[in-house]
Amino acid sequence: MKRPRRVTLIDVATHVGMSRSAVSMALSDHPEIAAGTKERVRTAAQQLGYVTNSAARALRSQSSGSIALIVPDTGPHTFGHPYFMHLLVGVTDVCGEHNANVIISANKDEGNSVAAYDRVLRSRAADGAIVTVATVEDPHLSALVESGLPVVLMGRFPQLPEAVSVGIDDRDGARQVTEHLIVAHQRRRLVHLGGPPGHQVTIEREEGFRQALKAAGLKSAGESTGDFTEESGRALTRQLIASGKRFDAIFAANDEMAYGAMTELRDGGLDVPGEVSIVGFDDFGLARVTTPGITTVHIPAEELARAATVRLFQLIGGVRPAEPHLMLPLEVVLRGSCGCL
Repeated sequence: MKRPRRVTLIDVATHVGMSRSAVSMALSDHPEIAAGTKERVRTAAQQLGYVTNSAARALRSQSSGSIALIVPDTGPHTFGHPYFMHLLVGVTDVCGEHNANVIISANKDEGNSVAAYDRVLRSRAADGAIVTVATVEDPHLSALVESGLPVVLMGRFPQLPEAVSVGIDDRDGARQVTEHLIVAHQRRRLVHLGGPPGHQVTIEREEGFRQALKAAGLKSAGESTGDFTEESGRALTRQLIASGKRFDAIFAANDEMAYGAMTELRDGGLDVPGEVSIVGFDDFGLARVTTPGITTVHIPAEELARAATVRLFQLIGGVRPAEPHLMLPLEVVLRGSCGCL
């Protein structure tokens, strides 16, 4: 995938019809530039997604004693989701060891996610940043990585090979749990309820599902796209039942969708796991308290957050990890929803 080109000072100058030096003076609040002109230049820079390197240099030269946790797109369930709670625990634990504060920079509008990034750089309030839940095609992510500010990404971003990141192998986890349905429970008509499009975890988990089917000589009985919520799991399963397609197993992209699917199947008179096996992904708590419990792939979220924060403080201290991409191990946790136990 081609990386989006970083917006430059020349781009801003061309957009407003001014010289590069004049634009630079306006952005640095030079007294010779009129207030109206400064405002016009700043507005154009924000619209284009331009971030100054001077902000990043200032962050490096003067420690703030804080790090930023950037959440580019906060949907209605983001901050209440267990994943985010686990991240906060891991990040704050390490920050406590360094006597540092955590600043959360978020934005509700994915299409204007530049605000979450730009706020960190322009405010000069953080010595480095951890980015979570960014989309694959977020054009502002590469600009942040290239800005000079110490940055660690949560997850896998193959389009940014030079970035320091911490994640898990979502594809292999999805392959393993799908393979379990095929081998241990002899399921042959498997359906995948996917996560939101544009996210690397959605892509990886879908690919892992397909890999397991291909290895077993099977074809998918159906694939659909949700949004990681219980409601989407229910809605997609309702549509699946109404379609009349035959299926005997569901791999949901996360546990909340798996729970929604299980609830909808039961409301429709189908037995879980007798008629349909269900598996999920995450293991953040919900999967342990349902009846039956949900077979899932365990993500070590707190450990991921701690590792990301440790790496960030290394970068802030001028030490770049020898291996930029750290992958933590995962495991399939067997419970009753697939037919085990």
